[in-house]
Order: sequence, then C-alpha cells, then structure tokens
Amino acid sequence: MKLPLLFIVFSLTVLINGDEHSHSYEEGEEVLLFVNKVGPYRNPQETYKYHSLPFCKPSKDVESRFEGLGEALQGYELIQSEMQVFFKRDIQDSRICEKILSVDEVEKFKVAVRNQYWYQLFLDDLPIWGMVGEVVPEAGGEDKLYLYTHKKFMISWNGERVIEVNLTSENPVPLEKGTVPFTYSVSWHKTEIPFEQRFDKYLDDNFFEHQIHWFSIFNSFMMVIFLTGLVSMILMRTLRRDYARYSKDDDDLEEDSRDVGDESGWKQVHGDVFRPPINLITFAALIGTGHQLIVLVFCVIFFSFVGFNLRRSNI
Repeated sequence: MKLPLLFIVFSLTVLINGDEHSHSYEEGEEVLLFVNKVGPYRNPQETYKYHSLPFCKPSKDVESRFEGLGEALQGYELIQSEMQVFFKRDIQDSRICEKILSVDEVEKFKVAVRNQYWYQLFLDDLPIWGMVGEVVPEAGGEDKLYLYTHKKFMISWNGERVIEVNLTSENPVPLEKGTVPFTYSVSWHKTEIPFEQRFDKYLDDNFFEHQIHWFSIFNSFMMVIFLTGLVSMILMRTLRRDYARYSKDDDDLEEDSRDVGDESGWKQVHGDVFRPPINLITFAALIGTGHQLIVLVFCVIFFSFVGFNLRRSNI
C-alpha cells in the first residue's frame, strides 16, 4: 500500500513545473509577459489601459492575471501579451502582428507621442518601461512624429531565475495611415547577480534621494513664528483690556458699558467666567485628577471581583 502511494507522490512532484509564482524555470519553458498600462511621462498618476492605444490586441482566450489589493489601488490591468518569451531562448525579429492604422488610430498615437506616453510591461514580476514614440523637430518648424514598432528585450538570468529585464524601443516609423508591422526580439545573458538582489536597482537610494531646500524650510519656519507672535500679541492685548474692564466694580462697569456696543460670545457671561467657584482647590483637584482616580479604583475593584467569581465558578 505504501509503494503505490509513494509512486503517486513522486509522479506529481516530477510533473510540477516552474512559473511566475515560484520564479524558477527550466530551459525552453515559457515566461509569461504581461502588458499593464500607458500614460504621459509628465504625469505618472494619469494612466490608461494598455490597449486604449491601438496596439496589437490579444486573442479572446488570452490569460489575465488577477491583481492584489496594492496592484488594484495602483490601477494595474495585467493582461497576457501575445509576445512569447522562452527561458534562455533567443528570438530574432519575431512579428507580433501587422496593424492597419486608420485615421482615428493614427490620431490616438499622435496624441500619445506628443505627450510622451510610456507603457509598462511585467515579466516574472519585474516591471519594464518603454516609450510609445518620439518627436523629431524638422527644419521647416513642424515636428515629425514617429512610432516605435520594435521591442528589444535583453534579459539576464542566473541559474533557473530571471534576474533583470531591459527594454529598448527601436525601428521608428512615421505616423501615417497604412500598414505597420510590430515586432520584438529577445536576447538572454548570464549574470552573477543573486536572485535576492534583483530588485535593488528599483530601490536605489541615489535615485530616490532628493535635495533638501533648507532655505525654503527656514523661511517658512520664520514666517510661521512671526505670524504666530503677531496673532498672540493682538489676542493678549484684547484679552488684557477686557479682563481689566470686567475686573472693575459694578459702578465703573456700568459707566464703561455705556461706551461699548452690543457684546457677543463669552463677554456676555463675563461675570460667571471670572467669578471663582466655592472650594476652588477641591474643585480643581476633582476635575484635574480626583475623579480619574476614583473611577480607576472602582473599576479595579469591580474587575477584580468579577474575575474572582469567574475563577470560583470554574473551580
């Protein structure tokens, strides 16, 4: 009975292949390439679906990867691309599709190229960025718009793992109505970078380091201090004058009130505000810390009693 069971377990173990979840591949095994989104370079927060531009669209039975919460919040739309990539297998100028651009599709590409649109891909969870096209100034003053039609992938591997992916956009063609072939190529290169360090280049401190504008911070700090002091001085002068006026006798207060218009807010209850309560020290102690201590003592006694009864009932 044990031998057949061991044979079944061994067979299932042998049939297991690497994928994008285990990040381990055998030579010739397909590495899935996902397309994600496009957007203008000057505003990275403005993104659209990759196929909102008239790129080569996948077939209906293409695989889509469901995102997690973080990817969903960042607007990811991961759809499997028709560009096939195989582990350690070079591909030379393979055609993705041949697109017949209409007038509307040409205008969409022109808007994307003028706004320096980029697109994002994912290979083995590694992000890849590329540009849609370029603008070339002409001598006559009008800019010439070009569309990149070739994607050149340079992938580094170490053992059974994908370490690094670089993309170069090549073969620019003028943006005009007509037939445009989209192609791609893949080249594999061995590297000594370990798998644990493959994301280090995306987390480079020099890339994310920003110069601190100390003068601007000091200027803002001094401005806040100046405005705070000015407001405090005006408020203290007003309160000091009101306190001195309301601290006078009733006869003097009636004479001052003739020169003052209608009062509003706390000034209407100035007699109650500045009148000390009876047993001021006891009242302050109760309001300050007394009632907290009393409530704490009763809570401790109550929970101790409840806990003692629960232990007795369990016994």
